[in-house]
Amino acid sequence: MSFGRQKQGVMRRMLAGKIHRLRVTHADLEYEGSLTLSPELLGASGIHPYEAISVWNVTRGSRFETYAIKGELGSGDVCVNGAAAHHAGPGDIIIVAAFADVPDELVSSWHAEIVFVDAANRLLAVRPELPGPQQRLAGHS
Repeated sequence: MSFGRQKQGVMRRMLAGKIHRLRVTHADLEYEGSLTLSPELLGASGIHPYEAISVWNVTRGSRFETYAIKGELGSGDVCVNGAAAHHAGPGDIIIVAAFADVPDELVSSWHAEIVFVDAANRLLAVRPELPGPQQRLAGHS
């Protein structure tokens, strides 16, 4: 495999947006499905309502896929709905990610929107991710 050459017609699945370390506030097993997030976090991450998302539960070490729906502005609500409520509950720390298929020729200039939140799920920053050891040196968690 050559990492230096672009391949015409090749699409690569790339991270498009991520919300890092949200705290689940509600879980509603009886709802049809989805993950409710505040519109300010959706907007900052570039994730659209009804877009497919991956959810990585840091607390339980599990992963699932669902779709995003828009909650109340400024609420800080993170509600896991439907069957996904078996995989995350109030207090769990989760990461939400959306992906895009990007033409190979655009990959080298691609960047994702990475959103960081506080313990109340309020927007702290939108910035690039730092590789593991560099996070500690820069004072980020």
